[in-house]
Amino acid sequence: MAAGRKPRHDRTPGQESRARRHAGRESPRAPAPPGGLEAVFGVHAVRALLDRGEVPRELWVQEGSAGTRLAELVEVARQGGARLHSRPRDELDRLAQGAAHQGIIAFATPLAFEGETSLWLRLEGWPHEPPPLLLVLDGITDVHNFGACLRSADAAGVHGVIVPKDKAAPLNAMVRKVACGAAESMPVYQVTNLARAMARLKALGVWITGTAGEAEASLFEADFTGPTALVMGAEGKGMRRLTREACDTLVKLPMAGSVSSLNVSVATGICLFEAVRQRQGRAPGD
Repeated sequence: MAAGRKPRHDRTPGQESRARRHAGRESPRAPAPPGGLEAVFGVHAVRALLDRGEVPRELWVQEGSAGTRLAELVEVARQGGARLHSRPRDELDRLAQGAAHQGIIAFATPLAFEGETSLWLRLEGWPHEPPPLLLVLDGITDVHNFGACLRSADAAGVHGVIVPKDKAAPLNAMVRKVACGAAESMPVYQVTNLARAMARLKALGVWITGTAGEAEASLFEADFTGPTALVMGAEGKGMRRLTREACDTLVKLPMAGSVSSLNVSVATGICLFEAVRQRQGRAPGD
């Protein structure tokens, strides 16, 4: 650059002034759901809501072609008494915080965890066939992983998911979206002390199999044909010490490639469908 020459600016003074004003503006704030309600977004999540007979108080549908594409779903909600509103896409985007809402958002009563009492009453009165299959999630705090685990649990016919009160993801709108309806159909029991709850499961005849990378036995050596609780720990850290010690046995997924572990929701699906495979080959009364 020649001496004394001022550096060239890419913007004119007027453009720079406008840029400063724009930079000082706050992004539009996301609209708040109606009082006491939770936003449920995505076609599968909204359909699951309606299928279980829960009509949302309000339904927001994206302006334009989305109304035609979602006409059947919208009509079911309208007949149930939901108030319908047409909203621009950017408003739905802000409410869904960037997640794929697919042009539809319903406002419904928030989901709630079931308590320990419900779990024990259900297990104590369990019929002989099929034996219970439970999924225990220890330290799964990511809502995407939690939702994906619920989806796999529902697909595999799991009878209930158990989570601790601490170090657990909430049952929020994102979980409902990722779970594609499983969050509404799958009982999720929240327990105060996970290790103590696992001890009670044992007393009720449930065999507890935990997953750990350092385990000696392979997943495919485990027996899932009887009353079973499968325990999955958080990625990286795995199960907490007391949870690990409360397991009857530990198994691992045999890894043949260069990666040392799988995403917890992927590993959960593999483990659960090994249980499904074994149970389908189990003769009644075995």
